[in-house]
Amino acid sequence: MGAILETKGICKYFGGLKAVNNVDLEVLQGKIHGIIGPNGAGKTTLFNVLTGTFPPTGGDVFFKGQKITGMAPERIARLGMARTFQNIKLFRQMTVLDNVKIGFHIRTATGLLDAVARTRTYKKDEEFSNSRGLEILHRIGLGAHAHEMAASLPYGDQRRLEIARAMAAQPDLLLLDEPAAGMNPAETEKMVDFIKDLSAEGFTIIVIEHDMRLIMNVCHNITVLNHGEKIAEGPPESIQTNTMVIEAYLGRRRSRAYGPDAGKGGAASAQG
Repeated sequence: MGAILETKGICKYFGGLKAVNNVDLEVLQGKIHGIIGPNGAGKTTLFNVLTGTFPPTGGDVFFKGQKITGMAPERIARLGMARTFQNIKLFRQMTVLDNVKIGFHIRTATGLLDAVARTRTYKKDEEFSNSRGLEILHRIGLGAHAHEMAASLPYGDQRRLEIARAMAAQPDLLLLDEPAAGMNPAETEKMVDFIKDLSAEGFTIIVIEHDMRLIMNVCHNITVLNHGEKIAEGPPESIQTNTMVIEAYLGRRRSRAYGPDAGKGGAASAQG
């Protein structure tokens, strides 16, 4: 399969801070691609550049073969890219179904006058949004909660609801920013299964996550950032033993206890 998303030399600077510096990325269609790194590595900034929230300082982004560098977020969303956020951004005092229906706005034709006058276009779009919204909720196991307030859902279900709203945009590429943040182990395990199910349905997914068990269990390929730069890339098994990755997370001295040569006396040095 070919690449659905590519970046070439992407940079994002904030004054003297190089939040993302010369990052090349290739995400293969139909795969789950992880982006990991210590706090402040530039992961969410990279997401913001990919989705048009931040214009890049340098480099280019290509989506489905089209150059989207500097495009507005709504245009990029219409091309088939949707995202979730590190902090849940639900409309808590709206129903679960209404939260999902908001995700359809880029796929419907209703304008302000249509909504006020309840035109045929409005009624057609409402029927579409209701039926498709319920379908999505049933697919992810939240159908029974469709008419409850979003605020009443358990934390893990609120995370899934945010992904459901992104799914309503009918994306070709889903970007998930720390989908398991704040979850307990049982909720995280459900999220692992959920992401795998999305992949099986044909979604291409990029996921930022600090929970290494989730990343290693769901991702086909992983890109590692540190101080805004790419330091490693490859399948989970190669990332787990990469010395530069271990040093980025643990520091040079402690990494000796966990690196490929740990069995050759490294553990003893960690105890000293």
